[in-house]
Amino acid sequence: MPRTLVKCMIAIGRSGQLGLNGHLPWEGNSEPDYVADVARFFELTRGHVLLAGPRTIAAVPEFAYRDRTIQILRSNMNPEQVLLHYIGRTVFIGGGPAVWDVYAPYIEHWDINRLPYDGPADTWFKPEWLIAGGKHPRG
Repeated sequence: MPRTLVKCMIAIGRSGQLGLNGHLPWEGNSEPDYVADVARFFELTRGHVLLAGPRTIAAVPEFAYRDRTIQILRSNMNPEQVLLHYIGRTVFIGGGPAVWDVYAPYIEHWDINRLPYDGPADTWFKPEWLIAGGKHPRG
């Protein structure tokens, strides 16, 4: 029986930094490691589904809508019901801690890229997300 494969692709700083004031701490950095990380994200999610919160989806460039399915996640949405819409597809969960707290139980694969960022942050990667996953949505 086909099922939904749920993944998460994430970049973190050297100490697990994820965010600063609601943005990536390294946002706008044009050094090669940061540019390559963004390009890799769009390459690996091509042809798949990207589910994320409204702020993350608002940052997705227009070209990305041509070759992937994109849906905004809202806090009132049931994750199992959302994922059942994509049976047989690969779904990437994006968006940050509020989203990953809810979807971590369904994420089977975490693709984590550690960037050379070593600056301030107010949001950090939670290792417990890694061991929460593997649950499959039931119809």
